[in-house]
Amino acid sequence: MRAGLSIEAIEWSANVAEQDQKQPETQEPTEQAEARMEATDASADPAVGKEAVEAESAADEPTLDEVLAQLHEDVADARDAALRAQADAQNVTRRAEQDVEKARKYALERFCSELLPVVDNLERALEATVGDDEIVKPIAEGVELTLKSFQDALKKFNIEAVDPQGEPFDPQLHQAMSMVENGEVEPNTVIAVMQKGYTLNGRLVRPAMVLVSKAAG
Repeated sequence: MRAGLSIEAIEWSANVAEQDQKQPETQEPTEQAEARMEATDASADPAVGKEAVEAESAADEPTLDEVLAQLHEDVADARDAALRAQADAQNVTRRAEQDVEKARKYALERFCSELLPVVDNLERALEATVGDDEIVKPIAEGVELTLKSFQDALKKFNIEAVDPQGEPFDPQLHQAMSMVENGEVEPNTVIAVMQKGYTLNGRLVRPAMVLVSKAAG
């Protein structure tokens, strides 16, 4: 009986010793556990976390030189934009003034075109009354005075006649109705004006209809 109890006691002691040998392998050393607990406590501390966030934010903020450089760049961009806007406004104003000036200058262009046939008819009537007939002479004087009044009114509004008799042919002002051989004048010379032309403030309203000379064949 004593021998049996001794064997059981020996087995129980062996099991306890074996468990004691395995237990240190699964447990952390005391120093590492304490360090981990301190780290956990530090991370859980609000004051420590705030200091870490503030330090990270301070590292991300730009320096004073960087801020000044950005401000100078923004001011330069704003100045360029203002100058461009001012130039655009001046161009718009200038174009508007030019359009108004053109409208004022050439507003009478259509009215002038309607009056020119009246002037043409008066000139033809005056040419038809040329002579020494005493009966026709008062009529010719009246037509001449009426024609002069029309011509003076046209000049007041800068409507000028284009009468290129004897002048070189100018395609910008003249319309050649025909070319005639003529050895007495230079080629491309206006030798006859069939109908006068007119300009309004320098702009052609109606070209002069002319006969142009050409070299003899």
